[in-house]
Amino acid sequence: MILPIVAYGSPVLKKKAIDITADYEGLSALITNMFETMYNAHGVGLAAPQIGLSIRLFIVDAAPFSDDEELSEEEQRQLKSLKKVFINPVIIEETGEEWAFSEGCLSIPDVREDVFRKEKIKIRYYDENFNEITEEYDGLGARVIQHEYDHIEGILFTDKLSSLKKRLIKSKLTNISKGKVGADYKMKFPLLKKKR
Repeated sequence: MILPIVAYGSPVLKKKAIDITADYEGLSALITNMFETMYNAHGVGLAAPQIGLSIRLFIVDAAPFSDDEELSEEEQRQLKSLKKVFINPVIIEETGEEWAFSEGCLSIPDVREDVFRKEKIKIRYYDENFNEITEEYDGLGARVIQHEYDHIEGILFTDKLSSLKKRLIKSKLTNISKGKVGADYKMKFPLLKKKR
């Protein structure tokens, strides 16, 4: 089932999400719905807060990035196979040089900005079967995970921009929260006036 994605300005996007347990009701269906919602919106990641649930769960499928011809064959292979569910994740460390990449977000359509992130991460999480896993990622794969991880920490990529950049996109962000945006997927807007 395709769920509406909550837009910029929704309080749930600014809240630190809570851990869940293996017996979380409807977890399997929720994960299936999240993948369906993400694919419908042509995303590479989706966090539970983006569908209105303040829980520590996100999914990624970085395969669309694997088509980039500037990447090595090894990087393309890694991205193609990076389809995962992350439950109660903890980034243990972020290392390497910070590098910029133009990021977007399904909750903030039509806005893309350069965001600086560390190149490598080590993360501990549970998969959809509640097996505990610790892995390391680098490059674009690490970036997709860091972006989604920020969502469960109540952080948006726009929070990482300079104050000048924030001022430049302020009216765009206000319009998104009011529903004045042309997303080609279902969204829920916090400031959309209800018709009487």
